[in-house]
Amino acid sequence: MISVSEARAYLLALVSKLETEEVPLAEAAGRVLAEGMQARRDQPPFSASAMDGYAVNAAEVEMHAMFKVIGEAAAGHAFDGRVGAGQAVRIFTGAPVPEGASFVVIQEDVTRTGDVITITGEPGSNHNIRPRGGDFTDGETVSAPRLLTAADVALLAAMNIPSVPVSRRPEVALISTGDELVMPGGTPGPDQIIASNTFGLKAMLEGFGARARILPIARDTESSLRTAFELAEGADVVVTIGGASVGDHDLVGKVAQDAGMERSFYKVAMRPGKPLMAGRMNSAAMVGLPGNPVSAMVCGHVFLAPVIRAMLGLPDTGQPLLSAPLAEPLTANGPREHYMRARVEDGKIRAFPDQDSSLLTVLAGANALLIRPPGDGARDAGEPVQYLPI
Repeated sequence: MISVSEARAYLLALVSKLETEEVPLAEAAGRVLAEGMQARRDQPPFSASAMDGYAVNAAEVEMHAMFKVIGEAAAGHAFDGRVGAGQAVRIFTGAPVPEGASFVVIQEDVTRTGDVITITGEPGSNHNIRPRGGDFTDGETVSAPRLLTAADVALLAAMNIPSVPVSRRPEVALISTGDELVMPGGTPGPDQIIASNTFGLKAMLEGFGARARILPIARDTESSLRTAFELAEGADVVVTIGGASVGDHDLVGKVAQDAGMERSFYKVAMRPGKPLMAGRMNSAAMVGLPGNPVSAMVCGHVFLAPVIRAMLGLPDTGQPLLSAPLAEPLTANGPREHYMRARVEDGKIRAFPDQDSSLLTVLAGANALLIRPPGDGARDAGEPVQYLPI
């Protein structure tokens, strides 16, 4: 068996950054920006009013000062003229500040009679003007790589960028194996169960930024597995679930090797997830996950997440581990790194008492994987431990 960190390194060595593609900005959210983008204009592109009010010369602003209103400026409709001494322009939020004006007196601080306004409220020192380029300037860069959020998309739109280069989404083929499996909505026999792992992994992988497709269940025969691998052709990553152990019906390793897989490792010193296998199958990375549902999902968080990040070109920042004090004591850990389903609440972390790797209800109730190093001694309540948020 190898360690979790060694297995992760082997897996990352199997993949590389994918090519880029151009997508419309409206479809860019959740994609990884592959190249830095430069603004094509200043924002705002002119000095703009931050309030509704009157644009005047700042040197003339004082209590009881009077101005003659000579025009109006609204968003998209600038005042075509210059503000002279004793003059004001009615202005609205977002409108260009006219030449000669350097202060916007908010409308609540003035009294207007006809075309004359009088400052009747304390105007303060804020000029209420957003300077040209105050947000960003022409040529300013949005750096890459970065996972584009809604705020990033809004920023790129304001920079007048209609489309962006992004990393192609990794294509992942998911193959559940086993005679005992039936697809959700099917009618299982008395000795069968519903295939849940593929659906959980698909949701997880697509949350990481991949595109996952569920292939038909591969039965416990070599011919069925060969067909499944043929259907996975074209995928960047092939993920099998179950059948990777050493039982009489665990055929994934043999069939994969017959199909040309060069195995990198088999078995990892972790709980859950020990019977994990990986290698290269032709042009694709191949990962054989354990069949227990929690084991498969935990391995997805620990191993598939960094693999997808690497293929998208995101930096290898390692697992985003956090720390929290224990709500309850823990007994000593065994020789394998243990990823315990846990819940963080009120700043403390509590491991679920039953860590059986078949219990999806426990996983669904967890928001963290509490990480116990190999041979970690007993821990008292209040001691800090590391966890992986999920």
